[in-house]
Amino acid sequence: MTQQLAALSADGVNLGTRELLFYQSYTKLLDMSPLSKVKAHLSGGYVSAIKGRGMEFDEARHYQAGDDIRAIDWRVTARTGKTHTKIYREERERPVFILCDASNSMKFGTQLFLKSVQAAHFASLLGWTAVNRGDKLGAILFNDNDHIEIKPKSRKKAALALFHGLTSVHSQASTSAAETSANKENVFEQSLMRLRRLAKPGSLVYILSDFEQLNETCSKYISDIHRHCEVHAIDIFDPIEITLPASAKGRRLSLKSAFSSETVTLGSAASHNAYSKERAKKQQRLDSLLMPYVNQYLPISAGEFLLDQIKTHSGIPK
Repeated sequence: MTQQLAALSADGVNLGTRELLFYQSYTKLLDMSPLSKVKAHLSGGYVSAIKGRGMEFDEARHYQAGDDIRAIDWRVTARTGKTHTKIYREERERPVFILCDASNSMKFGTQLFLKSVQAAHFASLLGWTAVNRGDKLGAILFNDNDHIEIKPKSRKKAALALFHGLTSVHSQASTSAAETSANKENVFEQSLMRLRRLAKPGSLVYILSDFEQLNETCSKYISDIHRHCEVHAIDIFDPIEITLPASAKGRRLSLKSAFSSETVTLGSAASHNAYSKERAKKQQRLDSLLMPYVNQYLPISAGEFLLDQIKTHSGIPK
């Protein structure tokens, strides 16, 4: 584990550019091919319904006045005795948008990384993959204090803008629980509203969050985006959020973050039952408010290295 962290130039808590640059060599692990038919005429997953000059052959039809004679299909013409023209599907770039959560609840981790660091690593892998495919890359990155909006750009400068934004929102100090409560603004909700405006039809959208702030308004915004875009939900979680560690009865475990603290009694049936009920409530919320409006749901643990998990989900041996 220490060697892998060293290879990443990471410590699991702070976020630096070098660990984000690391993922440039692993873009083949992700498949960004569209899962469904393109929903927009002028943007989409490389093969649009618009016919014209391009790389992929679509059909041969009878020659019409004004057709380019260079596109005549001589084999079909010879076979049928009538002049036919080759028609191609035009290839078009597809904008990729990343919504990355670095709010208070993401600044938590018990084993390897903070959830916010793991989310940034996944965002980096997505960014490099999009750039290598020739897609335009845009993002909305947010914490409890601020948000950064990156309009779609192409080539390496898009990835560098993403990395600068990720390190910026992650490095800002967390607000206290009292300040967050006083503000009463759901930053996840506000960021989804911005994403709904920014993501054009046909875009590929990735939402990286622990979805702790997911509510009915958030669900509506995700539904609106899903009508015209392909949406992937990446649920970043810490292992202790799934189940409490086994321990001798009565042992007390203190959980602390930059803005709150809590004590859990391990080995207690009552504590474990209460913990399980809270987890079940979150799953019910995801099932009703998120799952119907995403094309893919992918849980990612902050307690394991990202590439190992991607390989597992892809069926690639580690």
